[in-house]
Amino acid sequence: MSEINQQEFDELTNRYRKLIASQKILLLSTASTDGVPNISYAPFVHDDTGLYYIYVSELASHTVDLLNNPKASIMFIFPESESHNLFARERAVLNCSVKEIIRNTEAYTQRIQALQERFGKVVSVLCTLPDFHLFELRQESGRYVAGFGQAFAIDVDNDCLKR
Repeated sequence: MSEINQQEFDELTNRYRKLIASQKILLLSTASTDGVPNISYAPFVHDDTGLYYIYVSELASHTVDLLNNPKASIMFIFPESESHNLFARERAVLNCSVKEIIRNTEAYTQRIQALQERFGKVVSVLCTLPDFHLFELRQESGRYVAGFGQAFAIDVDNDCLKR
């Protein structure tokens, strides 16, 4: 890949941020305690500190995976219908540590409120179900692919691409 100037690099960082801001769901990859992989999706909220929150049911295998193996990989990907080349779709993949947010805490209440603001009344219904769990996903590392020959590490502490 040829060297890119600062303006192009800043534009790529903005594209990375816009990709995530344009999404309402994240693709979620987990593994069981036996290492069996699982891929799914979940609606999410993202706070200004870079943390992602999902609210998921124990009926889904990814929830059981997260309770027993608190690591996940999440992906945001540009829509297939809008991609010029399906072999080089724009995407960001983040490796995350996972922590459950316990019910009846201030953090739980705040995140549930954020989910309700984004997704509506369905969240209020889900809150009445005892099998739902709120998880915080903290980015530890990541990679952004803008296209062929355009892959960048993500500086997760500063929400930007690394040179």
